[in-house]
Amino acid sequence: MLKKYLDKVKPHFEPGGKLQSLHSVFDGFETFLYTPNTTSRSGVHIHDNIDSKRVMIIVVIALLPCLLFGMYNCGYQNYLGSGATDFPFWSILLYGFLAVLPRIVVSYVVGLGIEFIVAQWRREEIQEGFLVTGILIPLICPIETPLWMLAVATAFSVIFVKEVFGGTGYNVFNVALVTRAFLFFAYPAQMSGDKVFVSTEPILGLGGQVTFADGVSGATALGQLATAEPGYHATNIIGGAISQWDAFLGLIPGSFGETSTLAICIGAIILLATGIASWRIMLSVVAGGLFMGWIANVCATPTYPVAYLSPLDQLLYGGFAFAAVFMATDPVTAARTNAGKWIYGFLTGVIAILIRVYNNGYPEGAMLAVLLMNAFAPLIDYCVVQSNINRRMRRLKAKA
Repeated sequence: MLKKYLDKVKPHFEPGGKLQSLHSVFDGFETFLYTPNTTSRSGVHIHDNIDSKRVMIIVVIALLPCLLFGMYNCGYQNYLGSGATDFPFWSILLYGFLAVLPRIVVSYVVGLGIEFIVAQWRREEIQEGFLVTGILIPLICPIETPLWMLAVATAFSVIFVKEVFGGTGYNVFNVALVTRAFLFFAYPAQMSGDKVFVSTEPILGLGGQVTFADGVSGATALGQLATAEPGYHATNIIGGAISQWDAFLGLIPGSFGETSTLAICIGAIILLATGIASWRIMLSVVAGGLFMGWIANVCATPTYPVAYLSPLDQLLYGGFAFAAVFMATDPVTAARTNAGKWIYGFLTGVIAILIRVYNNGYPEGAMLAVLLMNAFAPLIDYCVVQSNINRRMRRLKAKA
């Protein structure tokens, strides 16, 4: 019935129709619901029903475990911080849903609104890249980030990181990560500290008031280590207030979509099973993180407490796992050659741990590592391609 209705009103949005100025909006809505049945008339093409919109939807599905667990953890941290003795599952989940929903709405309204306007202005199809970006942005930001800041940062990233370069497929940097970077450097007080990673107010009678008293802290484990006095050992946290099992499950403070390594692993399985993300990048990022984590642990000194974390702990804490699965694998901003993917991923993992350990002023290095390697990805691919060309030329000369 819906398809028949769309076919009926479609002529109004075609050239010459009374609503032709909204053709891009209608086309975006129609192709979101149904795979287009148009075919090319010339040239050689490979046709597949998995177009870019379907790819983006699969990524969103892979993000759902992180989103759902993040909602629960958001409510759990509020109940825990407010001194609750009873933790009803559905009340906690509903609280998290109500806390997260405004941020998702703001992200999509601002980002998609800009993309709709630009598409209409350019008279082009509405690009679908923001289907994923719109959910990534709230997932990687602290739950207490003010909505107006989220709107400003999203608008900045969509306009100056994506649209000015030509839209989806042309951006050099990951749009969601630039949004977080903009927030961190423009509003550092709202992006770090003890009180930004835990929702502190009751919502519609659910939850309680968090005061951060009596030893209750909303700081992340990495944040506690980074701000500790020299000589503060990581074991004061690991195996104490926060265990490795807690870190794996994600029942710790942090950006609400990044805390659960378990949920991230489920998302990784979905992406790998559907062939959407590169296993080479995921594996090499983990390898680079383990390698640098081992080097830092072997050379640990009291001046840098984070260095005392084991290589496995480095993977469990912060946004490292989330970056390895969902950020570094972005097909637009990552390396595209197979050899380049190994180099790109390994260096991303190394740099993420390097920044985390040796920069006490910034306890999380995954964001900066991915953005830095986004800039070098084209150079890596160029070197790989030129190396292949030179090797084949030498082979050709040898045969001649």
